[in-house]
This record gives sequence, C-alpha cells and structure tokens, in this order.
Amino acid sequence: MSIPPNPQYDSQYSQHGQQYGRPSKMSESSLRLVWVYPDLLSTYGDRGNALVVERRARQRGLGVTRIDVRSDQAVPTSGDIYLIGGGEDRPQRLAAERLRNDGGLVRAAENGAIIFSVCAGFQILGHEFINDLGQREPGLGLLDVWTTRGEGARCVGDVLADVDPQLGLPQLTGFENHQGVTHLGEGAKPLARVQVGRGNGTGDGTEGAWRDTVFGTYLHGPVMARNPAVADMLLKLALDVSALPPADTTWYDALRTERIAATTRPA
Repeated sequence: MSIPPNPQYDSQYSQHGQQYGRPSKMSESSLRLVWVYPDLLSTYGDRGNALVVERRARQRGLGVTRIDVRSDQAVPTSGDIYLIGGGEDRPQRLAAERLRNDGGLVRAAENGAIIFSVCAGFQILGHEFINDLGQREPGLGLLDVWTTRGEGARCVGDVLADVDPQLGLPQLTGFENHQGVTHLGEGAKPLARVQVGRGNGTGDGTEGAWRDTVFGTYLHGPVMARNPAVADMLLKLALDVSALPPADTTWYDALRTERIAATTRPA
C-alpha cells in the first residue's frame, strides 16, 4: 500500500508545529504510520513498536493509517511517524543500500517527519557502520553518529536507562543484543544514560541518540511495549500537542514493573 502525495504534509517543516509552519494534525482524520522494511528489519520483535503506536493512538480515538513498506517498495515521503527495527548483518546492508538509493526516508526527515529506529535501524540512520563484509557501509546521515565493530563481548542483556530530561520520559527498560559500538558526534544527544547494561558500547554510559524528531536506540523488548510513554511522545510530536487524553496502561505497567524488578534483582 502506498501513501498518495499530500502537499500539506510534504512541505518543509520542523518538529514544533505551527511555530515553524507545520500544521497541527489533531483535527486530521488519520495519522500516517510507516513501518519500514519489515521483510529485512524485523528480526527481534520490533514490529511490536508499530502495534503499540497504533494501539496507543486508537485508545485516544485517533485514526491511524499504517503502511508496511517492504524493501522492494518506495518509501513514501508523506508519513507522520516512521519506525525501523533491528536485523541481522546482511539484511542491514541490503536495507542501507536500498534506503540510500530510494531517498524517501531522507526526504521524509527533511519534511519534519518523526523517525524512531532500533539497533540495526539506528546504525543505518548514522553516517556509517561496519557491514557483514567487514567494510564501512554508508548510512543515511540523519543522526550525527557512526558505528564501529566492538572487539570485546557482545552487548547482551537487560537495560535500564535514564532518558534525557529534555524529553520528559520515565526510565527506559529494554533488551540489548549487538556487537556495534556507536559514537556520538556534536550534532546528536544521547537518548539516555544506562544504569544497567552497556548501551552504545562506548563505555561512557550513553544509550541511543536523538536530534529534533529523529531517534535511535539499541533497546528491543519491543521498547514501546515496555515503555508506552515513548509511543505517546511520538504521537504528541506528530500531532503537535503537549498532552494526550489519558489511556489505560494497566498491562504496560505490569510489564514494566516485572522487567525493572528482574533487571535490578541481585543475581
């Protein structure tokens, strides 16, 4: 399924809505949620992020048009929220090649779309990473980060991390499984700082990165099932609002409580 062009949303705008010329979508009939390359980058259950964003929107009575874009399809430029998951090394290389050639995701970012990426997707949004052939693979340059190959043990296990206070989110819980070491440049801020786990693998305690409306993390889980406030943050950015109507979080809270307790419990 493809998204028809929409000049209202394809014009240049920034994350802060009408202040910078972006129209508010609170009155629009449907948000456009794009799940990028599920055939290549959905190895670790990250499809769950798309399900949670869709569910959190519908709990507030918001319409959602979800589009799953396979790697042989063009990435639409008029989406509101784009999600990219993790994957193995060869599919990651193929995804990076196709996203560079397609150009749709970069144009969507230039249009002010919200992009949330996990693990392999996070690395692809940076300047470069090491591919399955041991070579430096160009990324999309949407985040000022670059990824090298870690020489030690893989970063595997549960993570607890305190989010950048500017984002106003509670502590993150998730699961990491990666060999990459991601370095942040001056144009990117750490998404969070780990209390438990390895995060970006650099030893400085950073986890993930963000700039404007582009976010990256190593956390699976899927991360939004463990942290529904992340999904709500994306919705607020897309709608250009500072708050959303309340929604039931009973099951999310139970999962968060269980995983946080398991992570902090002495071995």
